[in-house]
Amino acid sequence: MPRLSDSMEEGTIIKWLVEDGAEVSRGDEIVEIETDKATMTYEADVDGVLSIVAQEGDTLPIGEPIAKIGEEAASGGGGDGRATQAEQSGGDDEGARTEGDAEAGEETDPEPEGEGEAREGEAAEQEGERRGAPAATEEPGSGGGEGNGRVKASPVARRMAREQGVELAALTGSGPGGRIVKADVEAAARDGAASGDGGEPEEEPAAAERGEAEPAREAGGRGEATQEELSRTQQVIARRMAESKATVPDFLLNTEVDMEEAVALRMRLKEAAGEDDVIPSFNDFVVKAAALALRAFPRANGSYKDGRFELHSRVNVGVAVAAQDALIVPTVFDADRKSLGEIARASRELAGKAREGKVSPPELSGGTFTVSNLGMFGITHFSAIINPPQAAILAVGAIERKPVFHDDEIVARHRMRMTLTSDHRILYGADAAQFLGRIRELLERPLKMAL
Repeated sequence: MPRLSDSMEEGTIIKWLVEDGAEVSRGDEIVEIETDKATMTYEADVDGVLSIVAQEGDTLPIGEPIAKIGEEAASGGGGDGRATQAEQSGGDDEGARTEGDAEAGEETDPEPEGEGEAREGEAAEQEGERRGAPAATEEPGSGGGEGNGRVKASPVARRMAREQGVELAALTGSGPGGRIVKADVEAAARDGAASGDGGEPEEEPAAAERGEAEPAREAGGRGEATQEELSRTQQVIARRMAESKATVPDFLLNTEVDMEEAVALRMRLKEAAGEDDVIPSFNDFVVKAAALALRAFPRANGSYKDGRFELHSRVNVGVAVAAQDALIVPTVFDADRKSLGEIARASRELAGKAREGKVSPPELSGGTFTVSNLGMFGITHFSAIINPPQAAILAVGAIERKPVFHDDEIVARHRMRMTLTSDHRILYGADAAQFLGRIRELLERPLKMAL
């Protein structure tokens, strides 16, 4: 399991894009993996034959093998076959070891009980592979197969059994070493051994493994209810937000911004823009203003960690995007150094990737501050939850035209409300107020952002 984000601890196999036993080349997309932030595609890092180890729906920690690639990977043998690893894992994974490494005298873990029998079976299976028998792997089961309680079955057989509702533990394998192969599953399905034809029904988690809602059930006066499993991303969001509310001593500051000049400036930019030019949105104005204010108030751009302040040299603003039933926060790097046009182009590209599930791990990491805008939904005012370990998050509401006093007269002007949520351990009341005031000042005099 490769590390695909800086906070990733485990991943879930969503879909294999290449069939078991197929030839792959370095750079080929082979699998979709759901991380704590998004669903991402992982590419093969070597050439060879793909042998799938982890099945769709499996959740594994970083470093656990998900597949083998090599000349003999499909048979489970040695040779060039090795477990795939992410090159960008940052040193967490030392890389897969081949059987040749072990023969060369490297230290290996003690052989688990029953492993010797499995190895003898694999030797027989390799011979069967050369005769055309399918590759075989092991699956936990309630009986049959091995003395350690694990059912031996080929990946094809296991996939067919899952699709046709056949209980693998009830079958006797005809393959090498007693492994269950495709023909065994087909025969069981024809004989009515499928769980839906009078056998024992499969347990309910099968629906959750497919990512489907569980069947409706009676819930008293509330009527029928269904249960839906959280995706990996949703689970991490739930955990991190709960930790934030439970551990961060936050406080809120509200302000209202006169957006009249910003509205006028954007109108002039639209008039001057070419057909292919990207017009900065009001959220881009906010990102730019926040970035310049962060540069002026380093603590707002910092983090509280292990009793210390961490002040970051780069100003990287995360922009919250609603995508795939989850909240994705891609990062606009060095936003204080970018022009409004550059921020607009970067934001559009990142938002599009996030909604299509194509955002890359580096684009989701490194944020030092977050902007969350619900103004496009007509929300005028809300508070956001801090994304630890950042010091603050800015919540932005809709722009409204409302009557206000201006130059001793009551006139209609464009106004926008903002709420800053701050971690009191690093950003105190006066500091946060000055920081928020600086953002307001830049938005009310937007030409200053061009200097």
